[in-house]
Amino acid sequence: MAVTTEIHIPWLLLVFSLPTKSASQRVEIWRKLQRYGTLALRSSGHVLPNNPVNQERMEWLAAAIRTYKGQASVVQVQGFDDLPAAHLKGLFTEARSRDYQQLLHEAKKLLALSPARRPGGRLNRIRRRFLDLQDIDFFGSPVRAKVEDLLAQADKVETLTAGRKGRGKSGEYVNRLWVTRPRPGIDRVSSAWLIRRFIDPKARFIFDVEPNAHADAIPFDMFCPQGFGHRGEDCTFETLQKEFSIKDGRVRRIGQIIHDTDLGDEKFGRVEGQGLDKVLNGWAKQDLPDDELLQRGMDLIEGLYESLA
Repeated sequence: MAVTTEIHIPWLLLVFSLPTKSASQRVEIWRKLQRYGTLALRSSGHVLPNNPVNQERMEWLAAAIRTYKGQASVVQVQGFDDLPAAHLKGLFTEARSRDYQQLLHEAKKLLALSPARRPGGRLNRIRRRFLDLQDIDFFGSPVRAKVEDLLAQADKVETLTAGRKGRGKSGEYVNRLWVTRPRPGIDRVSSAWLIRRFIDPKARFIFDVEPNAHADAIPFDMFCPQGFGHRGEDCTFETLQKEFSIKDGRVRRIGQIIHDTDLGDEKFGRVEGQGLDKVLNGWAKQDLPDDELLQRGMDLIEGLYESLA
């Protein structure tokens, strides 16, 4: 009996063409190619290492191109005669190193300013960009560690500063009752997970449409001025993360996932939360009690947190 062995094809190649009049669609596809870390070949096409995530991204791009009346093919490629694998990997690493160097320059310039003079949110945008680059740093750029060390130093300074400012406040949110709306969705279950994991380990949760009915409870993700909810462009999870100065890198990534799923604005280009949201909606349709729905959702987010280690 013959035994077949699956052969791994190391590269994915996207070749496509768009109508000349599709200027806006062309820009959209170009931005996605940049976000996904593709390498443009001088001859034709864009290359990525072959893995399930990249294959899904390439196929999504090809499908989008076809909807714009263009032509596209995703090809698995064993090798390129004019680009040895080592050289191709080097090109990917050089591209990410340039990105990291630019980010390093921006971070150093920003951190050279006193905290009072730094533009609001700029450091968080640098952190988000760093996490995005990590996702497409396929072969480990040596510059990555320099950015990581610099941001870690910045995190320590911010944590100490926040600790000095918020010592009196932190005790207000321990062993408390927290209230949110019934039938919790992805922002509420992830916020509850964040509360119990990083803010109030003994937090108890109740559900009500009227936050004022529970004077001793802290509202979150409710339609009221007090408590914690959406602020500016942030979802409730992000509000809690910032309010309590939670600097965990995995929490930041989860925040991006929850933001894109809850607000649907594709700010971070994170699609992982769509599957989590569908699971939560499926459980909600089973008429599970609110507390069980919340606990299942929290377990789901805990699994996501562990998977990002």
